[in-house]
Amino acid sequence: MLQALVDRGISPQLVLGCSIGSLNGAVFAADPTAAGVERLRRMWVDQAPDIIADARVRDRVRSFVGRRPYLYDSHGLREMVTSVLGGRLIEDLVVPFECVAARIEDATEHWFVDGPVVDAVIASSAIPGLFPAATVNGEHFYDGGLVNSIPLDRAVALGATEIWVLQVGRVEQALQPAQRLYESALVAFEISRRHRFTTALEGLPDDVEVHVVPSGHRLAMDDRRQLQWRRVADAADLIDNARAATAAYLDQLG
Repeated sequence: MLQALVDRGISPQLVLGCSIGSLNGAVFAADPTAAGVERLRRMWVDQAPDIIADARVRDRVRSFVGRRPYLYDSHGLREMVTSVLGGRLIEDLVVPFECVAARIEDATEHWFVDGPVVDAVIASSAIPGLFPAATVNGEHFYDGGLVNSIPLDRAVALGATEIWVLQVGRVEQALQPAQRLYESALVAFEISRRHRFTTALEGLPDDVEVHVVPSGHRLAMDDRRQLQWRRVADAADLIDNARAATAAYLDQLG
């Protein structure tokens, strides 16, 4: 999506991120050029398959018997983020950037607007059960998708009048009732995740234009690919499909 937008000279004045979108958004905000997008692509194609997450059988057994409340350490994810962003601070990025996480202590959404980028990204991406809660300045955080998965209302509150939504959660696809037990949880989460975005979309001011950029990938609820969250070997194909779909969308816009 970013490749197609940059190809057309579309560049942001503000980047907001949630969950893995906080990682993609931070890397792009650090270098909002074709070179920056290529660096992000290389991260997903070359680095992610090896280091995004790892867990020994012993550690997973500890999780299942109640010795720890998560399956995977976040060391691999932190290593990957640090390799690309280093020790940058949010306030030093080229484009203003913010990302959201769910603060556990008071059950609220928290926006990281300054401080170390890596800490903010890890907090925003701490999926409950998969990763441990992230600790930042003595407070604990889970994935931002729990509170504001597609932060359209935040963008409007900050004065945005033209918004490009680069989402990886299939919001362009209508939901269907669950057919299997594991799908029930996925459908329930999707309803919760989409509700705030849909509500914000319906209440937009007249002077705000929103584009939901197509992902180029259709994924049904009965597709077991959804449960294989660590499988990123097909990243290059997903990126190529998204670029083509986004380019076609931009062609339609003229």
